[in-house]
Amino acid sequence: MFHGIPIYHVLIVSTALFFIGVYGFFTRTNLIMILMSLELMINGICVNFIVFSKYLFPGTLDGMFFVIFIITIAAAEAAIAIAILLNLYRNFHTIYPEELKTLQDHE
Repeated sequence: MFHGIPIYHVLIVSTALFFIGVYGFFTRTNLIMILMSLELMINGICVNFIVFSKYLFPGTLDGMFFVIFIITIAAAEAAIAIAILLNLYRNFHTIYPEELKTLQDHE
């Protein structure tokens, strides 16, 4: 047990985080909200890595190292995505994906 919390409670929370992110990813029209939904999915995955590392291999820190690596990659991905979004907004004055479908027609 993880300080008295059963594993299925933590897995329910991480699954909820992941599927809230999936729902937001497929239903949001704002690119910033889509990026935030992607980060929620990544956080749900990180919680799974930590909980399975703690329960299956209690003496090791393998899950923590994976999570630190994932968070580092996610931070770099978020920085690049925000830079792309800022560039799109400067050029097209919108951050909504349905309005960006005609990128090749823009002069």
